[in-house]
Amino acid sequence: MAETLLKVENLVVNYGAIRALRDISFEVNEGEIITLIGANGAGKSTTLHAISNIIKKTSGTVTFNQRDISSVQPDNIVASGLVQVPEGRRIFANLTVRDNLEMGAYTRSGNKAEKIAIRKDMDKVFDTFPRLKERLRQLAGTLSGGEQQMLAMGRALMAKPRLLLLDEPSMGLAPILVDEIFSVIKGINETGTTVLLVEQNAYKALAAASRAYILETGKIVKSGKASDLMKDEAVKAAYLGG
Repeated sequence: MAETLLKVENLVVNYGAIRALRDISFEVNEGEIITLIGANGAGKSTTLHAISNIIKKTSGTVTFNQRDISSVQPDNIVASGLVQVPEGRRIFANLTVRDNLEMGAYTRSGNKAEKIAIRKDMDKVFDTFPRLKERLRQLAGTLSGGEQQMLAMGRALMAKPRLLLLDEPSMGLAPILVDEIFSVIKGINETGTTVLLVEQNAYKALAAASRAYILETGKIVKSGKASDLMKDEAVKAAYLGG
């Protein structure tokens, strides 16, 4: 049985008087692709931000790799192997592609052996995203939307994640690029990285995932095997176009 890599228990987040998350609890096992499905405003991105401690939790605990990270600083969470690719990419637009990728490795030590390892990891990123190598000296802000998403994912991979949090990776992309991004996500998972995916394209997310959780107004209302949820009439009506 696969090890539980991430455990979220009774997570509550308030925005002032508004309760954005209501006692969210779920688990992600080593080697899985897990997806969070829900309408806009359901609390999907808030869940990822709370896991990474980008926003303050009202209550609840987050355990990663058997360590309570509920109060750990975001940069230390990244260093521990839990890395997020944010919605909207959030690349450093005024830096080059190379600079952005090097920034992804900022939590790794600067000794000689690690510098060699970082160069090898950058080569792996280029194997995954050949277009980034072609644009290595180009300012990131001049890349296309699809290339910026590739850069955001490549930057995250430079941190050597054990668990990768992906927040809306297909947003704003042409259908052919959506297919490419999901192919890459599956490839990343097959090479040993566990993935927690928030995605507006519910069909693509469920097709890629092993299990899924459905969020409505800040709470989990349904969960199960992704293949089963794709056949669920309520899920089909709400998220898959009937």
